[in-house]
Amino acid sequence: QVQVVESGGGLVQAGGSLRLSCTASDLTLDHSAMGWFRQAQGKEREGVSCISGSGRLTFYADSVKGRFTISRDNAKKTVYLQMHSLQPEDTAMYYCAAGVKTEHAGNSYYPARPATADYWGQGTKVTVSS
Repeated sequence: QVQVVESGGGLVQAGGSLRLSCTASDLTLDHSAMGWFRQAQGKEREGVSCISGSGRLTFYADSVKGRFTISRDNAKKTVYLQMHSLQPEDTAMYYCAAGVKTEHAGNSYYPARPATADYWGQGTKVTVSS
C-alpha cells in the first residue's frame, strides 16, 4: 500500500526558511505528478506547488512564486518544497499528494480544481510567527 509521508514542518519566524520533504513508498514516481497543498484554519485547501513526473513542468501559486521551490528525486521517491521568506500567512497544514491530477494547456500547468490526487499524506504543520 502506498504511503505518503511528509516531514520538515515546524515553527519559524517571519523571514525564515523551511524545507518540506515528502516520500511516497511503493510508488514509481517517474510518471506521477506530485504536489504540495496547504490548508489554513478556516480556509479551503489550496494548491501551493506541483511538479510533473519528469520534473519539467512546475506550478506555483501566485502567493508563493519567487519564495518556494519544488523539486523531486525520483530515485529516492522524494519530493521537496524549499520555502524561503516565510510569512505568517504561510501558516497552515501542508499536505503532500502523489498522482496529482493536473491540467496542461499551452504554457499553463496547474493542479485541477477541486484538488484531486491518488494518495495524500497526513500533513505537516508549518507555523510562521510574526
